[in-house]
Amino acid sequence: FLAAQDMARDTVRILMIPRDTMTEITLFDLMGNELGKDTQHLTLAFAYGDGKEKSCELLQEAVSNLLFDLKIDGYLAANISSIALLNDEVGGVTVTVRLNGKQAEIFVRYRDITKAQTAIGRMDRQKQYMEAYLKQVKEEARTDKTLITRLVKDIEEHMVTNMAKDQYMDMGLAVLNSQQQIGQGDFLTVPGEAVETERFDEYHPDKEALKRMVVELFYKEVK
Repeated sequence: FLAAQDMARDTVRILMIPRDTMTEITLFDLMGNELGKDTQHLTLAFAYGDGKEKSCELLQEAVSNLLFDLKIDGYLAANISSIALLNDEVGGVTVTVRLNGKQAEIFVRYRDITKAQTAIGRMDRQKQYMEAYLKQVKEEARTDKTLITRLVKDIEEHMVTNMAKDQYMDMGLAVLNSQQQIGQGDFLTVPGEAVETERFDEYHPDKEALKRMVVELFYKEVK
C-alpha cells in the first residue's frame, strides 16, 4: 500500500498495489551480488533483501519505478504480529462481526493458494478491514488522547522504517484529527489485468491508466 497524504487539504488516499504486479525489479544471486534488472513479481523485490531495511529499500525502488519514478518520502514495514496488537488496542474491529486480534490477522492474511488470483480477492477484505479500523481508531481517539502514542509503542519493536518518529507520529495524528471519513472511494487499486500463467498468477498494470492515477494522486497543476 502507498499512502498519498495531502497535508494542504487534510486528506489521505490509499493506493493498493497487487503483490503479483509485473514490473522491473533488481535481481541478486545467492551471494548477494547484483545481477541487473528484470520484469518480475513486485513482491520478489522485498524477498531479495534481508527482511529489514534492505528489503524495504528494494521494494521502495521497485514501487517508485512502477509509478514512473515517483519520489516516495518514506517506508514502514511491520511484522504480521502487529495486526493483532493494533486490533486489540482499539478494542477489536467490526467488519461483519467484531474481530479479536487473531481473527483480524486471519481476515486480512488468509487466501486459498489452490485457487487462482486469491491475492486480488484478499485485497477486498484488507480494504474492508482498513476502513473499519480507521473508523474505530477515530472513535476511540475522541476520548483517549494517548491512543496514537500507544499504537506506535505497541509495534515499534515489530516494524522497520526510515522515517523519524515525529514524522510518522505527525502523519498518524493528521489522519486522526482530519474531518475526512475515509471510505471505499479513498482506496484505489493499480489499474490492470489479472493473468494466469502455467505456473504463477500475474497482474499486468495498465500503464496509461496508472499514469493518469499517479498524476491525480501526487501532483497538482501549476497555473
